[in-house]
Amino acid sequence: MLSSFQVKENSGVSTPKPPNVIFILADDLGFGDLGFLGQQYILTPALDRLASQGMRFSRHYSGAPVCAPSRSTLLTGLHTGHTPIRGNYEVQPEGQYPIPDTLRTLGKIFQQAGYRTAAFGKWGLGFVGTTGDPSNQGFDQFFGYNCQRYAHRYYPAYLWENQHQVPLPGNNWSTKTTFAPDLIHEKSLQFIEENKDEPFFLFLPLVLPHAELAIPEDETYHYYRQKFGEEKPYIAPRGGDYGSQMTISGYQSQAYPRATFAAMVARIDRYVGDILTKLEGLGLIENTLVIFTSDNGTHLEGGADPEFFNSNGPFRGFKRDVYEGGIHVPLVVSWPSKIKAGSHSTQLSAFWDWLPTLTELLGQSTTSEIDGVSFLPTLLGTGIQKQADYLYWEFHELGGRQALLQGEWKLVKYQVKDPSKTKVELFHLATDPEEQKNVAAAYPERVIALEQLMQSAHRPNPVFRLF
Repeated sequence: MLSSFQVKENSGVSTPKPPNVIFILADDLGFGDLGFLGQQYILTPALDRLASQGMRFSRHYSGAPVCAPSRSTLLTGLHTGHTPIRGNYEVQPEGQYPIPDTLRTLGKIFQQAGYRTAAFGKWGLGFVGTTGDPSNQGFDQFFGYNCQRYAHRYYPAYLWENQHQVPLPGNNWSTKTTFAPDLIHEKSLQFIEENKDEPFFLFLPLVLPHAELAIPEDETYHYYRQKFGEEKPYIAPRGGDYGSQMTISGYQSQAYPRATFAAMVARIDRYVGDILTKLEGLGLIENTLVIFTSDNGTHLEGGADPEFFNSNGPFRGFKRDVYEGGIHVPLVVSWPSKIKAGSHSTQLSAFWDWLPTLTELLGQSTTSEIDGVSFLPTLLGTGIQKQADYLYWEFHELGGRQALLQGEWKLVKYQVKDPSKTKVELFHLATDPEEQKNVAAAYPERVIALEQLMQSAHRPNPVFRLF
C-alpha cells in the first residue's frame, strides 16, 4: 500500500516526499537527566538543541515502568491492560516472551506504506525465529540485542543481525574490547546513508543508560572523572566483577559510578548529535521527524545514584513505580519543516498514542481496538486535538501495581495481588505533582469512579496475571 505522500507512477503530479521517521528510545533515562529539563551535572547539547528546534512535551508518559511492556505498548497502540506483553517474562536460554505476529504494529504499518524499516538496539519482545522476531513485526533489518537480559552487558560476546549471531572479538562476557552500543550506532548511521533516497522508519531502542554502569574510558569519561573526583565505589554482589564468575544478567562493580553514569548519558547525546549531523549532511533534516523519549523512569541498579543527579526531576518514584517518577518521561519531537521551533506542549499523551499518531501521519486509518489517540494535530498545530478519557498502567511484579490518570486526578494501587494488603492512593496532580498528599479519604466517590475505570481497563491475560 502506498502512503498518501508517495507519488504514483505516470500520474504526472508531483507530491511531497513522505517524511522519514527516527524514533530514539533511551533506556531508563529519567525526566531530570537532560539539560533542557534542569540537569545540573551532565552536558546534553545535542538534545538541548533538538528541544530548541522542535516541540517538547511536559505531560508525556511511557507505556510501563519497565522495558518489555513499555515497548509493547509503543508498537501495538495498546496500554498495559490490553497489550500482549505486560512484563519482563524471560525464556531460556535467551530472549523474552514473544509478542504475537497477528497484531498491526508500527513496523508493519510503515512497511506497508512503502518505507524501509529497521530496529537497531535492544528488542526484548521475542527471540529469533519466534512470532516476536523483529522480522515478523515489520522490520526489514535488525541489529543489536535480541534479549534484554543479555543487554545488561555492554561488552557482550555477540549481537544479532536479523537471524544471524555476530561475534564480537575480544568480548566473552568476562573481558572488554568492543563497546556494543557504538557498533549499533554505526549501523544506524549506515542505514540512514543507504536509504537517503527513499522514506525510512528507523527505530532506535538504545541500551544506555541502563545498568550495568560501563563506558569506554575516553575524553568524556575522564572529564566527568575529574568533575566528580573520588567516589564511593559500587561493589557488586558475588559474581558481579568481570571474570570467570560474571553472570550475564548481573551488574559489574564500578569504582566511579557517578562519572560513568554521566558519561553514559553524554554518549546518548553524542549519538543524537551524530544522527542530526548525518541528516543535515544528506539534506534530510527538514523532512525527517525525530522523536526522542525514554522507556520508563530512572533506575537504581548497578551503582546508579538518581538522588545525586535528581534524575527523576520533581517526581516521586523510580523505575518499577507507577508513581510519576516511574512513568513520566521526557519527550522531544523535531520536524523543522512542520513543527514550530522552541514550542512546548502540555498535551496529555502516552506511548500507545504513537501508533495512531504516526498512522495518521501516513494518511492511513487505525482500528477501533487500539487505546491510543493521535496527537498529530498538536505536533503540527492544525486541526482539532482529541483527548483521551484516561491513561492506564499495570505492573505485574512486586505484588502488582496499577495507576489510572484522568484529567488532573491519578489513582494509584500497590499490592493489588493481595487484596488484604492493597494500598489505594489518590493524588491531584495539578496541585500535587510530587504525589505527596494522598487525598483518597477526602474524595471517596472519585476513588470509586476511578476504580471502576481501572476494572474496565484491565483485560485478563493468561501469561501476565494481575488478579
